[in-house]
Amino acid sequence: MHTTPRESRQRPLSARLLTALAALIGLAVLGALSPAVALAQPLGAQAAIGLHIGDGRLLEGNGNDFVMRGVNHAHTWYPGETQSLADVKALGANTVRVVLSDGHRWSENSPEDVAAVVDQCKANRLICVLEVHDTTGYGEDAAAGTLDHAADYWIGLKDVLAGEEDYVVVNIGNEPWGNTDPAGWTEPTIAAVEKLRAAGFQHTIMIDAPNWGQDWQGVMRADARSVYDADPTGNLIFSIHMYSVYDTAQEITDYLNAFVAAGLPILIGEFGGPADQWGDPDENTMMATAEQLGLGYLAWSWSGNTDPVLDLALDFDPSRLSAWGERIFHGADGIARTSKEATVYGGGPDDTQAPTTPGTPTATATTDSSVTLGWTAATDDVGVAGYDVVRVGDGAETEVAASATNTATVTGLTADTTYTFAVYARDAAGNRSARSATVDVTTRDGGSTPGASCSVGYRVVGEWPGGFQGEIAIRNTGTAPISPWTLAFAFTDGQTITNMWGGTATQDAGAVRVAPASYTSTIPAGGTVTLGFTGGKGAANTAPTGFSLNGAACTTTK
Repeated sequence: MHTTPRESRQRPLSARLLTALAALIGLAVLGALSPAVALAQPLGAQAAIGLHIGDGRLLEGNGNDFVMRGVNHAHTWYPGETQSLADVKALGANTVRVVLSDGHRWSENSPEDVAAVVDQCKANRLICVLEVHDTTGYGEDAAAGTLDHAADYWIGLKDVLAGEEDYVVVNIGNEPWGNTDPAGWTEPTIAAVEKLRAAGFQHTIMIDAPNWGQDWQGVMRADARSVYDADPTGNLIFSIHMYSVYDTAQEITDYLNAFVAAGLPILIGEFGGPADQWGDPDENTMMATAEQLGLGYLAWSWSGNTDPVLDLALDFDPSRLSAWGERIFHGADGIARTSKEATVYGGGPDDTQAPTTPGTPTATATTDSSVTLGWTAATDDVGVAGYDVVRVGDGAETEVAASATNTATVTGLTADTTYTFAVYARDAAGNRSARSATVDVTTRDGGSTPGASCSVGYRVVGEWPGGFQGEIAIRNTGTAPISPWTLAFAFTDGQTITNMWGGTATQDAGAVRVAPASYTSTIPAGGTVTLGFTGGKGAANTAPTGFSLNGAACTTTK
């Protein structure tokens, strides 16, 4: 298992002190991001080729606005997991950020390998953001490489990347400065951009922030204009990584709005949601604000983290999404609901033909609080990008679910209540079909929720004096979705849960009961939801020996 430098998530000083410092710096640099200079183009700006920047937005070659909705994938450490690109596409992503190595710290990805990655992205109709990971934490991590070395690596790939400007964004270096003297980030960043442009690169270039990507000292925010103006093509996009530094809504909205107000392009190039020992990122605000402002986001990461708390899929298996994965792909403002495929793959402003009408939905599974619907797929002259499920009533309709496939589960319903549902199909250009015929579904009586067919896997992810981190994977081994659910188990050595993600825990002595979060409230038939938590412990830390779901005993797995 490779160790990825996720140490960047911690705050090196008091968390609140840094937050206050970042806010003060934000005020100080407001003038640097003034809208008065926002639309000024660098001298010598060239005609756009492929993906490019226009008026502070990422655009395709045809001028269509492109908003990234995708994930990060650790290709350099898992070169055999090539199926991952198809899997994230099937879940609705339009972009994948691919981890590469320039050979400074890890084994160099060869030109042949990079060419194959680009081909796989294109075969799966994904925009490909390529990044060098060796630069992570430079100046603080002695093993990190320089942006100059990364630039040389990209120049060595010029023959591979030339002509791919419609499909590829070059992210020069991941989190290319640590917390030591982050002001040192600006000059080598400008130099690396100039070096690539001098070598003839015309791709959009992505720039990561210092402070391990989180810019809590505001250096990128202050110097973004000077970096942007150093690019003769004007095709730079800035990338902020949002982890535990961004644990309040104001921190997130202030940072993103400052760039938007200044006309400087930005996206959330990495972010996490599960809490860790350094804080609890506010992923809901990150995703909602990105959707409101029309900014891209790329969640960290598909699978294979040394600490799997941030794995979107367990063991690279798309059928085993973690709670974090369910949140990203199927939650509010998630990928399934907001992603639109790049028009370079066939759709676009000239695509005005809507998909055909989907078939009448039918209920394939019903509980007291959810219903799973299926329907005959629509067709389209270019391709169906997804479906929107609406609840119909009183002359109005409300969107209640989105899916990349012809099935969806609607949750949060009231027991013993009749609902009316219908479905729309949409294509990558945003054309929407006529509404399907409706179906009436009555949820079950709340008193008749059946027991569960389930298995539970429990493991300790890590331990430290007085504490530990655990993970609980609940698998539905039955043939119908389980919703709602309550998990019960007991600790025998006095352990206490102090924080949980994916659910809410209540504890009485050793007895623990867990209720789901909104995005884990349904466990699909054959599916798994994963909970993570941190806890306190004494000298012993014996694993629970029995688990029950809705009062029914579950089998246990290792």
